[in-house]
Amino acid sequence: MTELEDTWWYCMKHHAVERYGGCRAADRLGPYGTREEATHALERVQERNEAWDEDPRWNDEDEDDDKDDRAGR
Repeated sequence: MTELEDTWWYCMKHHAVERYGGCRAADRLGPYGTREEATHALERVQERNEAWDEDPRWNDEDEDDDKDDRAGR
């Protein structure tokens, strides 16, 4: 058994947890070390998205000012 064969994945196409030999990689999130971790994959995605949305490195407070600068205003 390879290292990946002992992993779990969350299939976004079927909304189900599956083992390594499941759907194609483009349709899955993972790998996860346990079935339980894979079960909560979408929750982790949402938590990370919210963290990124609140991260000042990704949020430009002066976005409108930058647009004005590029327009020569």
